[in-house]
This record gives sequence, structure tokens and C-alpha cells, in this order.
Amino acid sequence: MILELAGVTKTYGDVAVLRGIDLRVDEGELVAIVGPSGSGKSTLLHVMGTLERPSGGQVRIRGVDVAGLSDERLADVRARDIGFVFQQFFLSAHATAAENVADGMLYAGVDARTRRRRAAEALDRVGLAHRANFRPAKLSGGERQRVAIARALVGRPAIVLADEPTGNLDSATGGAIVTLLHELHASGATILVITHDHDLASRMPRQVQVLDGRIVGDSHATALR
Repeated sequence: MILELAGVTKTYGDVAVLRGIDLRVDEGELVAIVGPSGSGKSTLLHVMGTLERPSGGQVRIRGVDVAGLSDERLADVRARDIGFVFQQFFLSAHATAAENVADGMLYAGVDARTRRRRAAEALDRVGLAHRANFRPAKLSGGERQRVAIARALVGRPAIVLADEPTGNLDSATGGAIVTLLHELHASGATILVITHDHDLASRMPRQVQVLDGRIVGDSHATALR
């Protein structure tokens, strides 16, 4: 079991955003978490990624309940076990693709030579070895997203969390990113894709539906019946 949420709640003042989330994700799964704007899926992403603490319940990563860890230990978990892919890419404009990817290991205590080697391997894995020395302004939207995915993968995390990874891309480029996610999944990566796009979600092996802060559907649970 890579990730487990048990009775997770999240409130902001008097507003309940997550209302008792129970979710288990096994190693090597490719899961779409789908729901409309305001459903709570972005908050769920933040809680799963330890960017925010739950108000109640447990969040276990590799069997460790991270909800009660200190800020320092949470930072270690993020650096070691979680890779993030964001819709806006968040690449440094002044760094090359290789440097952006290598920066994904800055807080993991990896030496510079190893960072460079792993960055080159990660870029090759997403089909961008030939663009390693280009800065983001010289890359297409799809190439920038591939760099972001390589950066998420370079530290060999337990889980990759992808937030609307095709949201800023045209349909053809978005389709290529979906194909890449499937290829990475086939090679053993554990990936959770957060999206409002039901068509995108339908292309994932498992779909978890979120509405009003609750899980209202899970294709995995249906398949097990």
C-alpha cells in the first residue's frame, strides 16, 4: 500500500471541504481523481501531497501516518516520496530543461553530479534528451509539461501527483501527455491525476469521483464487487 487516507476531513473555519475521505492506492496504480470545480479535489491533492494537514483522519504514505509529523519531517517526505506536476509547469525561465529537472532533487540531499546524471536519464525517459539544454521559452507547451513530469520523476518518488496536467495544452498535445502517463505507469510509476475532465479520467485504469468533499464513486471498488 503506497497511499491510504482514512476518515480524512479538512475544514477552513466553519466550511467543511473534505468530509470523511477513505482512499487506498496500491503501488503501480494510475488513478484519475475527477470532479467539478469546488468538489474538493484540489484540497485533496494538497492533503495527499502533505502541502496541507488534514483537520481529522489519517494520511499514510508507505505505511507512515504523516498527518502528525513535524514540518521538517513533512518536508523530507515531500522531497523523498512525492513528485508534483502542476498545470502551470512552474519551470524556472532562466534555467535549462536539464537544470529545471535537476532542481527537483535540491532538497533530497543528492550531490550535483548525481543530480545531473539523473536529470539526463529522466529527460530521456520522457523523450526530451535532445532538448536538455533549451530554456523553457524555447520549448513548446507539451515539451514544458514533459520537463515538469521529468522533474517530478527524477527523485524516484513513491507517488506522482499530477494536477490538471493537460489543462493548458491543446487536445493533440494533451493526448500525447496522456500517452506518456500511460507509458510511465506501464514502467511501474504510481500516478494520481487530478482533473475535472471526465474524458481524460475515462482513459485511466481507475477513476475516483469526488463531489462536495466526498468520494461518490470508485471504479476499483466497483470492479471488486
